[in-house]
Amino acid sequence: MSTRTVNIHEAKTHLSELLALALAGEEVVIAKANKPIARLVPLEAPRKKRIFGLHRGEFGISSDFDEPLPDAFWLGNGAI
Repeated sequence: MSTRTVNIHEAKTHLSELLALALAGEEVVIAKANKPIARLVPLEAPRKKRIFGLHRGEFGISSDFDEPLPDAFWLGNGAI
């Protein structure tokens, strides 16, 4: 996240532009006499765009995944 520092006059003059920057994820610091007094940040982090199918084919399910477990599993006898 980048930071932009502006003075109070510039903040009043360009408030809508600064709000757009904050919504885009940029931090805006408002200063008075070059001393930071406020920080303008979005209330909610911008959501990342989802990429559907990104991991397609990387995961698989065994053909017997829904078969009953053997009695040895339930009785604690031997390895599975």
